[in-house]
Amino acid sequence: MSDALSENAELPGTAQNAERTEPAAPRRTALDAVHRALGATMTDFAGWDMPLRYASERDEHQAVRTRAGLFDLSHMGEITVTGPQAAELLDYALVGNFSALKPGRARYTMICDERGGILDDLIVYRLTDQDAPRFLVVANAANAQVVLDALSERQAGFDAAVRDDREAYALLAVQGPQAAGILAGLTDADLDGLKYYAGLPGTVAGVQALIARTGYTGEDGFELFVAPADAPRLWQALLDAGQDAGLVPCGLSCRDTLRLEAGMPLYGHELTRATTPFDAGLGRVVKFEKTSNDGRFVGREALRAAAERTQAQAPRTLVGLVAEGRRVPRAGFPVVDAGGQQIGEVTSGAPSPTLGKPIAIAYLDSAHAAPGTPGVAVDIRGRHEPYEVVALPFYQRER
Repeated sequence: MSDALSENAELPGTAQNAERTEPAAPRRTALDAVHRALGATMTDFAGWDMPLRYASERDEHQAVRTRAGLFDLSHMGEITVTGPQAAELLDYALVGNFSALKPGRARYTMICDERGGILDDLIVYRLTDQDAPRFLVVANAANAQVVLDALSERQAGFDAAVRDDREAYALLAVQGPQAAGILAGLTDADLDGLKYYAGLPGTVAGVQALIARTGYTGEDGFELFVAPADAPRLWQALLDAGQDAGLVPCGLSCRDTLRLEAGMPLYGHELTRATTPFDAGLGRVVKFEKTSNDGRFVGREALRAAAERTQAQAPRTLVGLVAEGRRVPRAGFPVVDAGGQQIGEVTSGAPSPTLGKPIAIAYLDSAHAAPGTPGVAVDIRGRHEPYEVVALPFYQRER
């Protein structure tokens, strides 16, 4: 899970009567001074000033694939849901079944509108048990307020509380094949027993943290939720501990190419309000048979219809594209058949450091979506560049 910049909203008024206002200054994470001291190239991302890269994004990418990388993800949005009916509220508000989620486990899920359109993709952690249920909902930065507003609106009728905790957390991630070894030297937590998509409280380098085995890179790794005041100390401790293992600080640019190679969707690209989970090939996250609320949840009927449509014949399919040449496609570029007719659209594209050639994710008409379909090309500024249709993901780590 990650996020993209929201589309520019059209402001009311005209040039003659609209007030001129200065854009809000980007927010800064607790690690802002650390990033600048390391010489990071900073960028405005979803209203946050974030490190894009520190040196070479290709080197950072390869470090995560072969050794380990350290990320600041404090722009993500944390929302806490508590109360006797917290699970029932989440069952109603989201597409997953959270009454069945055990303490210490996490679940990838989505929040949809009544038409089945995706408002955001989320990770939900169940922190405590039935006696005092507490869940942590992690939203993409660009959509955090949308998710908070939707949960607050859907809270009516449930004995549960929704709290904005975006100021309560900094989020650091250690990702890569050496991540577990680096972290093991700093914590007494049982990392070997910590399953993928699970989390447990513990201390890391003396800092209290929620240690989660989650990530958005296609590699093994951990995300560490800590108090913002503790983030600089923990960052330095992780860098020091990982020095011999080749750990490097990494920016958002390589995080995007890592997730692209791993075939992970990005909100605003593969996932939008015009897309249902079934359109994106992620219908498995929608749980129609829920034990609470008589199975009711927001968007249920529209999603049931979407499931039936895709089961009969999905009009389009999310696929991978691998270049035969060197030109890189970008989001929005048309995909065409041998006759030049448009058959789809690129949603994400970039050079792949692992494959050594450009790759893309695209929605294609299902008739052209089978791996190896001949004659498929991407229209890159008027030139039809040949691309091979492949199944996602492009890259999968050895387990």
